[in-house]
Amino acid sequence: MHCRPYARDLFAAQLPTLETTRGLLRAATAICMHDLDNVDPTEIDKSLCTIAEDVRRRIRTQQPRALLAHLHAVMFDEMGFHGNADDYYDPANSYLPAVIEYRRGLPITLTLIYKCIAEQVGLTVYGVNAPWHFIAEVLIDDRPMYVDPFHGGRTLKRQEVFEQIEAIAGDPVPDDGRFLARATHRLWLARMLQNLINVFHGSGRAADEAAMAELQSLLS
Repeated sequence: MHCRPYARDLFAAQLPTLETTRGLLRAATAICMHDLDNVDPTEIDKSLCTIAEDVRRRIRTQQPRALLAHLHAVMFDEMGFHGNADDYYDPANSYLPAVIEYRRGLPITLTLIYKCIAEQVGLTVYGVNAPWHFIAEVLIDDRPMYVDPFHGGRTLKRQEVFEQIEAIAGDPVPDDGRFLARATHRLWLARMLQNLINVFHGSGRAADEAAMAELQSLLS
């Protein structure tokens, strides 16, 4: 084995309940435990619960748009969660404790944090496995709204999502619903791991690359 045993064991233990938000969060926590010391999954839970409680204290109505406004006010306007565009390929951008502490990370990690907090205040959120980017789909009155946590919680209409993908890709992208498919949690984790595999490969960290590939193999 290449991965730290306790990280691998925690990751594997989530597989039976992977399509729950808790299973996804714990598996994502296990990923960072290979590289980081002294990671306590319960502390990550507490940190997210604390943010959610701050949002809940402001809620006066359960209207989804009001919940969304309070969530964004706390996460993005006050706490300043955003993408780390300056050092995009830093592995820490994929590690939940670092992203929570420094409030910057990759799109896929920020979307996970967003989902965990949003669901605690009563919103329904899915990850969207868009090409070259990962965003959130929030159901507002049973209709999808797209949110980009990497860009400070920017809300997007369907056409704006495709325009953003085109800007990143540098080429025209057809308006194809497959590009806005909801990500299964298995796919979500596979993409997180692939990001780290690419980063470790590019920086010559072969042992860490093998560890991430080992966790990825558990998903197949």
